[in-house]
Amino acid sequence: MNAVPPPGEEILCVLRDLLPAGAALHEPEFAGKEWDYVKDCLDTGWVSTAGKYVETFEDMLSDFTGAGHAVACVNGTAALHACFMLAGIEAGDEVILPALTFVGTANAAAGMGAVPHFADAEERTLGLDPEKLGAHLTAISEITTDGLRNKETGRKIVACVPIHTFGHPADLDPLVEICRKFKLTLIEDAAESLGTYYKKRHTGNHGRLAALSFNGNKTVTTGGGGAILTNDPELATRARHLTTTAKVAHKWEYRHDQVGFNYRLPNINAALGCAQMEQLPRFLEQKRRLAETYANAFADVDGVRFFTEPDFAKSNYWLNVLLLDAEAAGLRDDILVLSNDNGFMTRPAWTPLHRLPMFADFPRMDLSVTEDLYSRIINIPSSPRIMAGLS
Repeated sequence: MNAVPPPGEEILCVLRDLLPAGAALHEPEFAGKEWDYVKDCLDTGWVSTAGKYVETFEDMLSDFTGAGHAVACVNGTAALHACFMLAGIEAGDEVILPALTFVGTANAAAGMGAVPHFADAEERTLGLDPEKLGAHLTAISEITTDGLRNKETGRKIVACVPIHTFGHPADLDPLVEICRKFKLTLIEDAAESLGTYYKKRHTGNHGRLAALSFNGNKTVTTGGGGAILTNDPELATRARHLTTTAKVAHKWEYRHDQVGFNYRLPNINAALGCAQMEQLPRFLEQKRRLAETYANAFADVDGVRFFTEPDFAKSNYWLNVLLLDAEAAGLRDDILVLSNDNGFMTRPAWTPLHRLPMFADFPRMDLSVTEDLYSRIINIPSSPRIMAGLS
């Protein structure tokens, strides 16, 4: 193929200088006691949702994040779906969420009959823009005796779901204030942000509920897995019940008192998670050093900048981001082709959700910043082990 003009060739040169051949976007690393803990599950036969590692994993998550309670689930989407149910969201209710997010955020809402209402991002955080959201809600909604209602659709707007994009926290304080003003429940999609802090407080602690993910490409993995975080003990009790098929305790009877789901994390996956959590401080330190290395390496490359954490944050840098200048946005796909053809896994941001056919007719505000960011974002290899190779 023809050579891509700067910054494409310069980006490729930096990647070649820093990365091993075949560098993936984010690989799991199993360098601790994973084999020992998983073997213990196999040796004892405790491989399903009952077993000591589930509770241990939950305790480790609670201790690390500072959240009062953690409830381990089979994946992040299941955790978010459970959060929506626990918050009282019902079919026909509108839920504010970013158009720039993984499809699971919207699927969790739409799958229960709720209506995603797409909001714009800001370049400073890559997350929800609080100022723009506040103006939008002021223009299209009214507070009634029944809560916030969308004057254009007639539906209730009940919740706001910021995502901490690529591990960088949204600006939570003004979002909390917006939710207070408009009587919305704040639920954090913290799937990507284990190890991320907003003003020295771990993400997942600012809303009523939050969801984590431990997919194979996350900072900590259980293969597949997720968790609900909450500081409300009553919600935590309800979460455990809901995610265990709402089964009422009995010696032998199968009794269930509401619609529930088989969403609990198996013990064998939790065992993997326990070993991963023991290594999390090292993972985070390596990822932050990798981000610093990238920031220095790309500082003199024209047409692109390395995205760094907002000044109020300490981010986990789950996926590192190159942000093309507006003038270079048209080169994004050429750069993706060039880098992948040369053995370096790079990816664009998720397709904005309002562009997907199943969400095309859902309510939304002006999404011009989301569209702009989508045209300019390139994710580059972010595995912790990369830093070990550079040391």
